[in-house]
Amino acid sequence: MARKSNYIINRKNTELWKEDTLKSVSLYNDWFLDFAPVTYTKERKCAMEQVEFAISQTDNFHFTATHLKEHPEFITILRMATTPPIARDRLIGFSGIKTSFIKNMEEGRLPQRMSDEEKEDSLSRIAHVLNKLLDIELFPWIHKGNAPTAEELKIAECIVADRLCGTLSDPIIRNEQEKRQLKVISDFLVSEGYTFVDSKNVVLFSEMKQGTFTFHLNVPVKMNRLGVNMPVDVVIKRKGCSEETLPLLVECKSAGDFTNTNKRRKEEAQKIEQLKNTYGNDVDFVLFLCGYFDSGYLGYEAAEGIDWIWEHRVIDFKKAGV
Repeated sequence: MARKSNYIINRKNTELWKEDTLKSVSLYNDWFLDFAPVTYTKERKCAMEQVEFAISQTDNFHFTATHLKEHPEFITILRMATTPPIARDRLIGFSGIKTSFIKNMEEGRLPQRMSDEEKEDSLSRIAHVLNKLLDIELFPWIHKGNAPTAEELKIAECIVADRLCGTLSDPIIRNEQEKRQLKVISDFLVSEGYTFVDSKNVVLFSEMKQGTFTFHLNVPVKMNRLGVNMPVDVVIKRKGCSEETLPLLVECKSAGDFTNTNKRRKEEAQKIEQLKNTYGNDVDFVLFLCGYFDSGYLGYEAAEGIDWIWEHRVIDFKKAGV
């Protein structure tokens, strides 16, 4: 099904890597400075309202398993009320409950396939851990055994809301980064005469029509002799190619610092290995980059035979035969 691919886009242009990295960082920073403050302000207002409601419904954070049962969604806020704020996985470890139980609570419900006794026991375990780790300096009235002053309540609300806001705004920023990148790709492809198709209408990615593209498509691959679906951000069936030619697979990457990109660089190598094991060595897989990707990251990807297209130079898709 695959065909020989000789496209060289950017992985061998080492003399341009440093300049491209600087342009990519600049593009990311300009976008972040425009988007992030607005997002944070919006999320902080929402977080303040959530924390204020949680405090009012838990008798000023004198919370019990009953409060968690009535408002499972408070779990995220209460994690931010400990010192230090406790991560989900650590709470699971300390309380000895199932991961699915916490995830259900975060979505505002309790697991349905669980007995009432098990639910009560899990909620009691969670309440015990959270109360033991509660930030007493932030909620001094709990230790003193008196009612909080208006000032104490306001300070507590603001601090917990700020902690919560960080957990809420980061995923939103990541989602917006992806939306921006997909729009840049879509605008370019449409300008080149390509047609978007909903991934729900794509049965097999190998049978996509020429001149079409889709987003978030599951591509079947072999893993440990088992068949699994690999989510791919963008799949493009080039115009003028033969029916048996596989589409171009694109992974969108956006990063706000150099550390995380170098930690995650092995992910792409694993993906291309699985794709090659399934479709042969000539499968077309490229990265679409914006942000902090330095020579260390780029050199690693190039050594793995992975090429990339920069968001600030989307026209390089033409070098990939698009």
